[in-house]
Amino acid sequence: MSYPLVILPEAEEDMAEAFDWYENRRIGLGHQCLGEVRARLAHIEENPLHYTVVYRDARKALVRRFPYKVLYLFEANKVEVFGVVHVGRHPRFWQKRL
Repeated sequence: MSYPLVILPEAEEDMAEAFDWYENRRIGLGHQCLGEVRARLAHIEENPLHYTVVYRDARKALVRRFPYKVLYLFEANKVEVFGVVHVGRHPRFWQKRL
């Protein structure tokens, strides 16, 4: 079963920053990064309870090949993505979004 997926503006900004960073390193790498993020989002959409709760009700899903995690809430049968954050960022960076 697929659940509605809502990507909040903060998460959109996170993805744009990651895209720019990788695309500035090598042409095409930003697209590869976003492709891996989209693949993880598709899996979350189908299996939102598969991933670990990391803070309050927030869950994280690691992105393949790139050091990012997708942070989301699954409530009222919808997935709300509030961050796509580098794994090295301090948790306070994204916890204040809740």
